[in-house]
Amino acid sequence: MLMAPAVITLFLWMIVPLAMTIYFSFVNYNLMQPGDHPFARFENFHYFITDPDFWPAVWNTLLLIGSVIVSTVVLGVLLALLVNEPFPGQGIVRVLLISPFFVMPTVNALLWKHMMMNPIYGVLADVWRMFGAEPVDWLTDVPLLSVIIMVAWQWLPFACLIFITSLQSLDREQMEAARMDGASAIQRFGYLTIPHLARPMAVVIMIEMIFLLSVFAEIAVTTNGGPGNESTNLTYMIFKQSLMNFDVGVASAGALFAVILANIVAAFLIRIIGKSLD
Repeated sequence: MLMAPAVITLFLWMIVPLAMTIYFSFVNYNLMQPGDHPFARFENFHYFITDPDFWPAVWNTLLLIGSVIVSTVVLGVLLALLVNEPFPGQGIVRVLLISPFFVMPTVNALLWKHMMMNPIYGVLADVWRMFGAEPVDWLTDVPLLSVIIMVAWQWLPFACLIFITSLQSLDREQMEAARMDGASAIQRFGYLTIPHLARPMAVVIMIEMIFLLSVFAEIAVTTNGGPGNESTNLTYMIFKQSLMNFDVGVASAGALFAVILANIVAAFLIRIIGKSLD
């Protein structure tokens, strides 16, 4: 009984928007045509799935998620190993290392768009000119890669922080015994460090995959899903249907598709992590 108010509030907080989304996905509801909302059955789902941007958006979403997870896990482990060893200024370096995670996604996108990737006055353009090369127009030539770099830069501190925390509990005596028995640094890394980081890796992968399904700000601020549909993901495609085409019905159908996809991914990852924790 004491928990009932919190449980009911949380249930209503989730179920009311979900019920409205389900309702709108089965009716013809366009903001430019107010009035009755006739029952449309599965027309909204069919329209969303047959949209020319649908499969490129699905592919871009999967490529974005996979690239960011691989880069953050690999670089996170390497950086965690570097800053785990004591050195002068270690505390300051750790604070600076995790600070990008606290930058808002919109600010992150603006920073990379104007400060780093601008082909005229960006930092990367100056580096290219320093070596006598032609600066790259990142957001036009490689838009999806640009978004991947932005998102990976923001999520790398999260992975690194989890791995640093895990390395603190690594058995030093076991590592020292392996070193005295003649195990090389690569062997100690492969047989002791990586198995010790297996659980944190699984947690990082699960959390990042769930949140990366909804990447939006970086795309909206920098590329607007273009050129064409080269950097459009499912979240931005739903945004285009809802706020650009004013079609609430199709956007709701796309949102349900994204919810189903997220739940499938979450259930799959929970099973994997459950096995790794046994």
